Amino acid sequence: MKVLLYFEGEKIMSISGIGRARKHQILACESAGIDYTLDPMDDYDILHINTYLFNSNAIINKARKEGKGIIYHAHSTEEDFRNSYIFSNQIAPLFKKYIVSLYSQADEIITPTPYSKKLLESYGIDLPITPISNGINLDRFQYDEEKIKAFRRYFSLKENDRVVLGVGMLFERKGILDFFEVARRLPEYKFIWFGTTPKVSLPKSILTAIDERPLNVIMPGYVKGAIIDGAYLDADCFFFPSYEETEGIVVLEALASKLQVIVRDIGAFDGWLDDKENCYKGKDVDDFVHIISSYIDGKLPDTSDRGYLTAKDRSIECVGEQLREVYCRVYEKSKQR
Repeated sequence: MKVLLYFEGEKIMSISGIGRARKHQILACESAGIDYTLDPMDDYDILHINTYLFNSNAIINKARKEGKGIIYHAHSTEEDFRNSYIFSNQIAPLFKKYIVSLYSQADEIITPTPYSKKLLESYGIDLPITPISNGINLDRFQYDEEKIKAFRRYFSLKENDRVVLGVGMLFERKGILDFFEVARRLPEYKFIWFGTTPKVSLPKSILTAIDERPLNVIMPGYVKGAIIDGAYLDADCFFFPSYEETEGIVVLEALASKLQVIVRDIGAFDGWLDDKENCYKGKDVDDFVHIISSYIDGKLPDTSDRGYLTAKDRSIECVGEQLREVYCRVYEKSKQR
């Protein structure tokens, strides 16, 4: 049994969560001993398709004609398409119809959380849907003093600087406006947001907010390697006020780093992130200001050890075994056709 891990537009997706999902799927297949290829010209038995760009229909049709099993990895929903790119809200209903037409051609669907599974079912998709986390490479986020030094040097941090970390694309959906407002109310802390999005694709309101952000907000853009790894390991807390996710790989990265996680109370986190147990949840700016200041002042207990256990349950190795189960099931279905 050989699986094609198909990601169209690899360069475009590389800085997004789907780009990290690609790396994690490769590692998961290797950890579980699953034979895979990234080349659609190779011979394979199962198409595991992750993206929805221009060649999606063509490769699905080709796989179907050749009797391959087809798994669609539903990373995207109408809900998390909204409040992102310019005009995204206007075209969201069309986007929904498009992804439903693609997802519905599969034998089975994988999606990151039970929440996103419910959304897909609400679209009328009548296929087996299995929630499997995008997973996390725990090895990458082990304590590393050199990474911490690299991070602190890069931002010229002083010993008494307190750092609130955010990571994500520059979308309203990601809560970047609330991130700015919380920073404005807590000028004694440094707020660092890693991530970028092409300016031409962003609404004017977001571009203006970025230009007028508080002086204590640092935006280095897309940074990879030791700098961002060191940020996860050394920041005081991870603040992710996103309004909508299918999972949120950056949250898994923070949990794996044993960093205190503070998120918005949204459906994507139900069932695996529990307020005051392995994270803190807030609903609005007032909540976030209170939680962050109270935590940094030592008035709230640290939940990062429990958070790390949550990340372990979503390790690459666990994901590999879950993928194997779906692959084997779809492979058997394809042989029976």
